[in-house]
Amino acid sequence: MSLKPVTAVVAYFFVHIAVGAAASDDVGFIYQGFQSSNLSLDGLATVTKNGLLRVTNSTILQTGYAFYPNPINFKATSNSSAFSFSTQFVFAIVPDVPGVTGTGMAFAIAPRRKLAKVPSYLFLGLFDTNTNGNQTNHVFAVELDIYQDQEIEDINDNHVGIDINSMISKASAPASYQANNKSSFDNLTLISGQSMQLWVEYDGVDRRIDVTLAPIEAAKPHTPLLSLKYDLSPIFQQTMYVGFSAVSSPIATGITNFILGWSFRMNGVAQALDLSRLPKLPRIGHKKVSKIFTVGLPLIFVLMLIILTSGVAYYLWRKWKFAEVLEEWELAYGPHRFKYKDLYIATKGFREKELLGEGGFGRVYKGILTTNKVEVAVKKVSHQARQGMREFVAEIISIGRLRNRNLVPFLGYCRRKGELLLVYEFMPNGSLDKFLYNQPKYILNWSQRLRVIKGVASGLFYLHEEWEQVVIHRDVKASNVLLDAELNGRLGDFGLARLYDHGTMPQSTHVAGSLGYLAPEHNRTGRATTSTDVYAFGAFLLEVACGRRPIEPRAEPPENIVLVDWVFSCWKAGNVLQAVDQRLRTEYVKEEAELVLKLGLLCSHIEPKIRPSMRQVLLYLEGSVALPELSSLAMGVSAVGLGPAHPAGFKDITSSFATSIDKSFSLVADSVLSGGR
Repeated sequence: MSLKPVTAVVAYFFVHIAVGAAASDDVGFIYQGFQSSNLSLDGLATVTKNGLLRVTNSTILQTGYAFYPNPINFKATSNSSAFSFSTQFVFAIVPDVPGVTGTGMAFAIAPRRKLAKVPSYLFLGLFDTNTNGNQTNHVFAVELDIYQDQEIEDINDNHVGIDINSMISKASAPASYQANNKSSFDNLTLISGQSMQLWVEYDGVDRRIDVTLAPIEAAKPHTPLLSLKYDLSPIFQQTMYVGFSAVSSPIATGITNFILGWSFRMNGVAQALDLSRLPKLPRIGHKKVSKIFTVGLPLIFVLMLIILTSGVAYYLWRKWKFAEVLEEWELAYGPHRFKYKDLYIATKGFREKELLGEGGFGRVYKGILTTNKVEVAVKKVSHQARQGMREFVAEIISIGRLRNRNLVPFLGYCRRKGELLLVYEFMPNGSLDKFLYNQPKYILNWSQRLRVIKGVASGLFYLHEEWEQVVIHRDVKASNVLLDAELNGRLGDFGLARLYDHGTMPQSTHVAGSLGYLAPEHNRTGRATTSTDVYAFGAFLLEVACGRRPIEPRAEPPENIVLVDWVFSCWKAGNVLQAVDQRLRTEYVKEEAELVLKLGLLCSHIEPKIRPSMRQVLLYLEGSVALPELSSLAMGVSAVGLGPAHPAGFKDITSSFATSIDKSFSLVADSVLSGGR
């Protein structure tokens, strides 16, 4: 006969004796309710008048701790094995309103009575973002969790888990129990507001943790909900505290965590709670209503219904009486007209939080149309009396027929009580200038900038030559170029655009545009042409390539205040690439950057006839046609685009500008550019 089985039995017997003998103090206690208890309470934890331990209430995002006041020996020495222990408690998670979610609570064994420095509803007061998962925590807990967080691998929003130093459970299962007369588990709802029992037991010899759940009326099931083989000796210090931890909900209407009774014992079975002696939970729901209210409330309801019906009828009558007037001449523009009410709702009453910015003629608001959930930009136009409303709307609708992927789509308009509102498609990335100036969060790389330049050039070419009428934009600049979700440049803000038939001369109007982009002849004559748009596009090219505004009053030295001046001086010195935006470092294609800078100088020429058309600009940018060499002699004399091109108010910085054009450069440029015009 082998002696191995006998030896194993004897060893098992002596280990049990050793573990029991090692405990200098087999602590045990029982609370049949918590009236006059000596628990250590912190945060939201308190004892109600009828003896309930309320760990947390509906106060927003605060911790609650309730611990047995004295430390308990869980080991004989710091290096020895952990003792066995057993606990039973009755709890209830009560929602303030049926159906509301929140956070649960945990039974904890920890080296101290206050655990988390910063409350977080994800960690049940056991840890915070800095301590979760640390091996130095020395925390064992059983969580009763009613919130699912994928980051900590929760299985659902109604589960029980065993946590060791982390909220990622070592073992977890949906809240349920197996009655002793059944072979399957029945589900329980932790947040039902009903009382439930929980047993947590640890066998120091077998190194096994058992967690058992049951409703208040059931006997303790023979089969635990969770059973985990795990040695808690490295987790426990020699002395530890036992108690409960929770965090209140982050919303005002949350849940309340109650403990009705608690029993605990070291190295033995915890004394069973007498459930009949436990305090009662507060009433959930409304109290019985007196007969006076059962009779009075229906009468009040009927009266309110009559008042409400009368109010609705009056509202409908007022709406019919003051319906929006639609003039006969507007019928042709029906599909392009929006209802003011729809735009008012879309922009949330044109509130300041929806304000995107201010354009040429008015303020621009972000909105979401309730009919199709489309995001739009709504521009409130300050309409001038110098032009009739009918003609102005006709012009706007004509512009609305423009269809090009490099133009911000115009969707329609609205007119109400003298107000004129223009509706455009919303561009999620806003205007280009936000990516160039004032320390942007994201700096466009060279390829993105070149794509924006080509897009704007394509849009201007469409306006000048491809549509049925010539459209002069009159305000080409970085703040009027909007970026879509893919950072493609789209030309917007047609508030200053003017239409005229192909082959006719545009009418002279008041000078309109932005400082630094106005062509010199526009200042003199007040006449906008495709060539004045090209001049503004030249300033735009330099603006994007250099990451500078056309006019920088604070630039040092003073001769660098005007961007085109500075780029010209760099070109003249034989190092035009010095003008490229320093934030790009060397991460750009030198040939492309040189082309853009030289093309910017050519478009900014003081003589309109020398400027290329947008058709030629596109050919240069695509490399289909080589950019003409800028003669050192000609450019040195003329200082391309400078002199009278500066706006009024900057006369003191124009001393470096020449006012004449070298005839040799004119002949060269005319001969090169004549083929594309």
